[in-house]
Amino acid sequence: MEMKTIGIIGAMPSELADIRNVLNDAVVKTYAGYDFYICTYKDKLIINACCGIAKVNAALCTQVMIDKFDVDAIINTGVAGGMNNKVKVCDIVISDAVCSHDLELRLLENYPPYHSMFEADVNLIKAVGEVCNEKKIPNHVGRIVSGEAFVSDNKLKEDICTRLTPLAVDMETAAVGQCAYRNNIPFVSVRCISDNADDEGEMSFDEFEKIAAKTVAEIVLDTIEKL
Repeated sequence: MEMKTIGIIGAMPSELADIRNVLNDAVVKTYAGYDFYICTYKDKLIINACCGIAKVNAALCTQVMIDKFDVDAIINTGVAGGMNNKVKVCDIVISDAVCSHDLELRLLENYPPYHSMFEADVNLIKAVGEVCNEKKIPNHVGRIVSGEAFVSDNKLKEDICTRLTPLAVDMETAAVGQCAYRNNIPFVSVRCISDNADDEGEMSFDEFEKIAAKTVAEIVLDTIEKL
């Protein structure tokens, strides 16, 4: 399927600032309290929105974007905490599947939507990986998990890793993925590692956030050219 209308969702203004600096001729429309920035870029219609932090915000924003703009694909972008020793600060993690880490997955498997692990689109995964390799940016394809907490505790990190073996953790990706799944919309999450989701997490997050956000913005914009 040709992807002509692309949605980009970030949780924080800083995660979209570099994208908006490039897409600076946007028209803004507001629905359900979300500002959607709309413009044309590389012959594609791009809609980007700051959803706010945590899963409810992310799900609401994603659904409104789908309903109002009929997007062909959604890219979730931003920073994340690293959850595997091979993933270093400023590396890129590309989701192949996403899920929540703060609920029992059987509750989603035994009740609607009868699915708990939400797979990313293989063509989007490939396009992001190609961009990363062209830019010589270390990248990893794997699971990203989300929950209603900033993970900065070694015990919590160990528990999540034991249960779900993720490469990265954030507070929104699983919600975007679940919403995209319910609407049959291709999606991928592209996250730059800003910290190691451990006891040093809060300190290192502040230090690396701007660098990480700039890196992932460049990757997302270059990926759009390949779609």
